[in-house]
Amino acid sequence: MTRPRAQAQELARRVREAGGEPVVFPTLEIEPPRDPATLAALLARLEEFDLAVFVSRNAVERGLEALGRPWPKKVRVAAIGAGTARALAARGFARVLAPEGGRPDSEALLALPELSRLAGERVIVFRGEGGREYLREELEARGARVAYAECYRRSRPTADAAPLAAAWRRGEIHAATVNSAQALANLCALLGAEGLRAARPTPLFVPHPRVGAAARRAGFVEVLIAGPGDREMVERLVAYFAAHSGGSVFQ
Repeated sequence: MTRPRAQAQELARRVREAGGEPVVFPTLEIEPPRDPATLAALLARLEEFDLAVFVSRNAVERGLEALGRPWPKKVRVAAIGAGTARALAARGFARVLAPEGGRPDSEALLALPELSRLAGERVIVFRGEGGREYLREELEARGARVAYAECYRRSRPTADAAPLAAAWRRGEIHAATVNSAQALANLCALLGAEGLRAARPTPLFVPHPRVGAAARRAGFVEVLIAGPGDREMVERLVAYFAAHSGGSVFQ
């Protein structure tokens, strides 16, 4: 499991309950933004916006922490994916515009009829530093004026990867889960090409076809699309190992 350590605990618990042995190896750390003053200045005028889009649970946690005051009622809220919507609901947001089921991505959010016409609307996007520009480009193409509230940044941990790489080469890691292309790139950098080209290919479970495509480019042979949430991830793991190990859940 390659999520930041705090965010991996729920998935680890579910894997353990399903009979597996979770190995938590974070390939991402979530850190404060490089320019908190710019973020603070933007959030000070949050009332000027019509719609706020949160791209991840990290964006919810770090964005609301940076805001540090009650949310202005006039600003509507949208989320990319059910997990992000649940994070907002847990913080008291009763109405969150989000795609139901399916893929948790910009394309699914933009397909909602509520976002088809945005002429003159001001939209603030809560996200980490960097990332895809597709959401902004599409919102602006529909007439919106968009600003980024970059409320965190992702970095590569400095953990010792040698023990995991050795276990991987010995075939002792029976599956890996990766939730983003950046986490995948960091995993590849930490393990090295030798670790990924073990004699026994390790199945990689990912939440989205875009991450799956990146995994295949990186040399992973067996890539499985699990779904956006922890429940979907564990269900896919259970189904895979039930089919590949005579009915047992995990090898």
